[in-house]
Amino acid sequence: MEASTLIAVASIFTAGITIAIGSIGPALGEGRALANALTAIAQQPDEATTITRTLFVGMAMVESTAIYCFVVSMILIFANPFWNHVLGQ
Repeated sequence: MEASTLIAVASIFTAGITIAIGSIGPALGEGRALANALTAIAQQPDEATTITRTLFVGMAMVESTAIYCFVVSMILIFANPFWNHVLGQ
């Protein structure tokens, strides 16, 4: 197997694993945050705007982890630094 083929296979496999594992945590975290926010709103309806605002900020912070994993996987597929090393030989 050539080095370029090996790098391509490793890059695609690693990108897939990165997206798979990197999106499970944020999805579970967002679901739990939403469930707790809905419980808090049900218990204190007067504070719904404050809870909702805080929820959206927290969701954005949690979602950034999944976005970072997506960026890493795109770098592995399209801008892998090992390609230049192999093609330069």
